[in-house]
Amino acid sequence: MTYSLVCRINISIMRKLLIVLITLISFSTLQAQSFTGQGDQKLQAGFTFYGYGTGIKATYDYGLNESFSIGVGANFFNSGIYSSGFFIFGRGDYHFQEIIDIPNELDVYIGAELGLIGKSNFGIGGHIGARYEFANNLSAFLEVGNNGAIGVTLSL
Repeated sequence: MTYSLVCRINISIMRKLLIVLITLISFSTLQAQSFTGQGDQKLQAGFTFYGYGTGIKATYDYGLNESFSIGVGANFFNSGIYSSGFFIFGRGDYHFQEIIDIPNELDVYIGAELGLIGKSNFGIGGHIGARYEFANNLSAFLEVGNNGAIGVTLSL
């Protein structure tokens, strides 16, 4: 496959995922809470579309207290700087619920990721993210940064 074909396929997939997420959020009427603090566990899967490359991203986060969470994750790239590569990382996030007045369904956070890209390169990522929980245990997320992604979150 050529690079332009891969980009067109990735953009098409991203558009379809975004339409599904917006539809789910728009028609939801259930009350939920996105980040509950200590002991909160999240499993995320999504599409990464810029930064080190395009591909898929999966993460696991664990809430340490009302404001901080730590976790692990992996990206698998099919195009970009590290095409046919991976990024395995640890991550930490600061959640803003305690200092700004936002609805319980919304989780706004900022974070960093440190890890290994490919076989021997050190990687660092930063992101500003948001999750919107539209049903109990199910959220949509968007992370913007050099390792950003869009996808779905499952609360464990």
